[in-house]
Amino acid sequence: MRILIIEDEKRLADTLADIIMQNNYIADVSYNGEEGYDNAMSGIYDAIILDVMLPKMNGYDVLKGMRENGNNTPVLMLTAKSELEDKVKGLDLGSDYYLTKPFETAEFLACLRAIIRRKTDIRPEVLAFSDISLNPATAELSCNGRTVRLRAKELEILRLLMENPDNLIPKETLQLKAWGYDSEAEGNVVEVYMTFLRKKLLHVKSKVKISSVRFLGYRLEAGHD
Repeated sequence: MRILIIEDEKRLADTLADIIMQNNYIADVSYNGEEGYDNAMSGIYDAIILDVMLPKMNGYDVLKGMRENGNNTPVLMLTAKSELEDKVKGLDLGSDYYLTKPFETAEFLACLRAIIRRKTDIRPEVLAFSDISLNPATAELSCNGRTVRLRAKELEILRLLMENPDNLIPKETLQLKAWGYDSEAEGNVVEVYMTFLRKKLLHVKSKVKISSVRFLGYRLEAGHD
């Protein structure tokens, strides 16, 4: 899963990113509200950690803009303010949890898991397509009793394809989802990872194929005997 941190205190933001990555998530950081809002609206994130006091655009305005424009990504708000009215304001604008600084790592992770559950509660725990199943919690791809473990970016790509089985997913969307905006990944990195995934589908002897449509994107095909 990819988490966006919108926090202007660089030391705290980088510490939170380290904690998130140590717990098998992918983390991106924005250090001001305007950049954070633009990144949040990309739709590639599974959860957002949002500070209230931000330069250029405060956290309340970021959250308000997200919700008014149909972005329902779970949001954990961070703030040094502990007044009840501030918490009420954040919750009324659409935040999913409100955490007051300073906080312990265990408390932060528990809150993060809680807002992620809000999103995953509306998803099946295990994704299925044709003869394959994917367990995002364990990163395991299975087919008729055969199982292979996926790497983090393989998991993100395949999960997006399986969640949108009837749609072509543009290469750019896949690259943003797996590598984010600040990545220095090579232009052909998606093609490279598609090769990895096709080999793993062959390894579990699945009929599923990853097809590409030039200039449009990728999708899954059920395949035939």
